Amino acid sequence: MAIIVNLDVMMAKRKINSLELAEAIDITPANLSILKTGKARAIRFSTLAEICQALDCQPGDLLEYVKE
Repeated sequence: MAIIVNLDVMMAKRKINSLELAEAIDITPANLSILKTGKARAIRFSTLAEICQALDCQPGDLLEYVKE
């Protein structure tokens, strides 16, 4: 996939673990894991906004486009 998810990098910078983030944005740890590993096929803008709010970042900090 040409979109790289850098959620784990941002979580490490903010010193927050998966359980804490999942609780903060009200999703299951399993769904958060799917996002972190880049296996998600889509993400809702509302979920992306909640992640950005919880991590105090911009969507561009989490998502990166790489040519294949």
